[in-house]
Amino acid sequence: MADTSFIIAGRTFQSRLIVGTGKYRSFPEMKRCHEASGADMVTVAVRRVNLTDKSKESLIDYIDRDKIFILPNTAACYTADEAIRTARLGREVGLSNWVKLEVIGDQKTLFPDNEGLLEATRVLAKEGFIVLPYTTDDPVNARKLIDAGAAAVMPLAAPIGSGLGIQNPTNLRILREQITEVPLIVDAGVGTASDAAMAMELGYDGILMNTAIAEAEDAEQMAVAMKLGTQAGRMAFLSGRMQKRLYASASSPLAGVVR
Repeated sequence: MADTSFIIAGRTFQSRLIVGTGKYRSFPEMKRCHEASGADMVTVAVRRVNLTDKSKESLIDYIDRDKIFILPNTAACYTADEAIRTARLGREVGLSNWVKLEVIGDQKTLFPDNEGLLEATRVLAKEGFIVLPYTTDDPVNARKLIDAGAAAVMPLAAPIGSGLGIQNPTNLRILREQITEVPLIVDAGVGTASDAAMAMELGYDGILMNTAIAEAEDAEQMAVAMKLGTQAGRMAFLSGRMQKRLYASASSPLAGVVR
């Protein structure tokens, strides 16, 4: 199977790996990890960065905006109104009219509030935002988000920052089968490179992660591993894996063997 470009709302990205900006030990380490990952899109929490006081250091100063596209996110927003205001702020200060939309419904699990997410998606899409909502692995809700104007759908693999990896591959498979008109991006819960490979082997268009890289003992090396895992998973998906069999099948068939 020939590969296709990774395109969201008409914009082409070279890397299918999207990374974050939080939890790094320092801004220089964050920058090195971004470079090592090969990502050309990074997500930035609008409410957690210094956007106005130019005299103070900001993580934005460590992102090469000629090479990396900034995707603002509405992390830490618990209502649709909060998320809408935050997205508007990100646009007003010149970050982007794109938004990784988060409307959190539970403080302990950080699971999304699907009702609030749908409301915010409708409002922001009508205002011209390119909306990428973080959501549950629910095909019904994914369809509603697309109808509301979402440019992509970003189902979670596991709770944010948990590192548990993909917990419900069946739902992700169903989503992949049913949703074809917008990109699907696995978001949240990845722990290591094999998780990234698994997500891509399911046929997902991209994957977003932050904690798995930032909290690794060697974050820069993990960034490289995630890049390679993402690439390997994509290649495996395109290759078309062999069918699983209940019984053994000899690597050297007996047919044609001289006895």
